[in-house]
Amino acid sequence: MDDISQAFDRVIDRSQMSSDKWSKYPKDVLPMWVADMDFDSPPSIKMALNQRVEDGVFGYTHPSSALVSAIQSHLQSRYHWSVSGGHLVHLPGLVCALHLSVRVFSSEGDGIVVPGPVYYHLNKAPLAAKRQLLRVNMCLEEGRWVPDMAQFESACADPKSKMILLCNPHNPGGTVYTKAELSRIHALAEKYDLVVVSDEIHCDLILDDVLHIPFASLNQDAANRTITLMAPSKTFNIAGLGYAFAVIENAALRQAFNDEKAGLIPSPSMLGLTAATAAYQEGQTWHQALLIYLKENRDFLAARIAKTPMKMAHLEATYLAWIDVSALGLKDPHRFFLDAGVGVSDGKDFGNEKFVRLNFGCPRSVLEDAMTRIENALITQGLM
Repeated sequence: MDDISQAFDRVIDRSQMSSDKWSKYPKDVLPMWVADMDFDSPPSIKMALNQRVEDGVFGYTHPSSALVSAIQSHLQSRYHWSVSGGHLVHLPGLVCALHLSVRVFSSEGDGIVVPGPVYYHLNKAPLAAKRQLLRVNMCLEEGRWVPDMAQFESACADPKSKMILLCNPHNPGGTVYTKAELSRIHALAEKYDLVVVSDEIHCDLILDDVLHIPFASLNQDAANRTITLMAPSKTFNIAGLGYAFAVIENAALRQAFNDEKAGLIPSPSMLGLTAATAAYQEGQTWHQALLIYLKENRDFLAARIAKTPMKMAHLEATYLAWIDVSALGLKDPHRFFLDAGVGVSDGKDFGNEKFVRLNFGCPRSVLEDAMTRIENALITQGLM
């Protein structure tokens, strides 16, 4: 475990890798925006990929029984969730599944309930499909970002409402919904007969001693109305290989989803399937070391933020810090950070321009450099 932990400290030069993350900003800016970690992926994944490439035949490939079994074991061992292999839908990514779900399970003009600020594709998917976005504000309660439940019920009760788009763990904000909180949301979905699309891509990145509960695992009604979206991409840093999956227990929903994606959404790539299998079969030791490292990064970042006028609520999951910069009185917070040499995500893309999102999935030395740059900029501007 110590050797693995030390590997997270290694700074990898990604400047020549055609990396989206490292190509967006000038070379003197530390990119800390998109949800893409700067760590080497698990050795077991690299070995599996090398072996598959060595085989030398790259034809059409379907998900193996080994992958299905690995996913089932992973969901059972971590979440006590028993899933039939027949309920899995294999995908090249999660974003396309979000957009597809909105188009399949609602019609133009329907209302889509979305608690936010939230990952921007949960807002984009309804708007791109000409649905009505029914926003529900997230608010701080006892240090955690949770939906305003009065607003939530009002949105669900709207006669136009057809669907809830849920992000759990929440991005940004890092909230891991409790069973009680999920049950309240389910009660609304059941009362107003709404389909639930639950984006759970960050569920394997829990930093505290709390349990992720898949929404569909609450009870049979929840299972019957939910499309659960998951992937190994964020956890094992393999987003570029393109693999995700949906769990859809309801046969009618699953058939409608599959019918609509046919010819529009391709099958996962051969290498994506290979990496996912290795991740779920053999990535557990690396995964546990990652969580320890990310937790230490979170605590380091929180301690440094606390010494500034900025604020950061406690983050239960993810490596994406949601930072309140309202006290700085900046007209353009994103520009301020960029000028300081740190490329964060602009809060207005998620729904609140008074915040920025910072990715701390990087070596500690890089995170320390970033915070030093930010602090120096604050001092120079007389803000600290």
